[in-house]
Amino acid sequence: MSQAMAILIDVTRCTGCEACVEACKEENDLGKDLPRRWKQRIDDLSATRYTTITRRPDNHFVRQLCRHCLEPACVSACIVGALTKTEEGPVIYDPDKCIGCRYCMMACPYGIPRYDWEQPTPFVKKCTLCYPRLQEGLLPACVEACPYDATFFGPRIEMLAEAHRLIEAEPERYLPRVYGEYEIGGTSVLYISDIPLDFLSFRPDLGNEPLPQLTWAALSKVPPIVAGVGCIMTGVWWVVNRRMQLAEEKHSRDTKKEQDGSDS
Repeated sequence: MSQAMAILIDVTRCTGCEACVEACKEENDLGKDLPRRWKQRIDDLSATRYTTITRRPDNHFVRQLCRHCLEPACVSACIVGALTKTEEGPVIYDPDKCIGCRYCMMACPYGIPRYDWEQPTPFVKKCTLCYPRLQEGLLPACVEACPYDATFFGPRIEMLAEAHRLIEAEPERYLPRVYGEYEIGGTSVLYISDIPLDFLSFRPDLGNEPLPQLTWAALSKVPPIVAGVGCIMTGVWWVVNRRMQLAEEKHSRDTKKEQDGSDS
């Protein structure tokens, strides 16, 4: 599989059945959702829910998951290379490299990555587009599970063509926009819808320029800052240690003088 793949979600066909959510949970062994005080709702994205259904007025159901950006800000923000953008499209995560800095969470314009606070050694959790399944030639679990053809999967160029075909065939059914086609450089999760999807952070102010150069502009300052702080702390340690050593030597001399005076 050499070409970039993508998911196309048709909001108008989604019934909110959550078959995709259950398939994702089973595939990734995520377990049951538990109420936690840091979650706004039990069905928020979390360490136990890589995809979820957002319920909107008038019986609209919108699936939320990692967008797998073509030029992901989370990847450029990760200072240890724990996140990788694959040729096939998914943004995958290596917990063995992760140091828990959470820069990826701050960099993501869609607010997707979650932290697994339940574990003694927390890791970042998010959808990987079922990358192991893709390597075996299988569909992502959520796509395979959808009973209403609300989710399609294939080469991104074909998913874009299908999205535009559907919009042109039924212009009264869809807004004239493929969400994810251009936003911040484009994503590997695309949406067509009859309602605006700004609540998924598809905001006009994001623009179409990729974000990695912005995150790198900030993170490129991190090594010099860390090195500078390290040098300062080393200098402070040396000065304090030297003062303690001199004070100890002075105390030893004073004690010796007192002993010599008492002996005489």
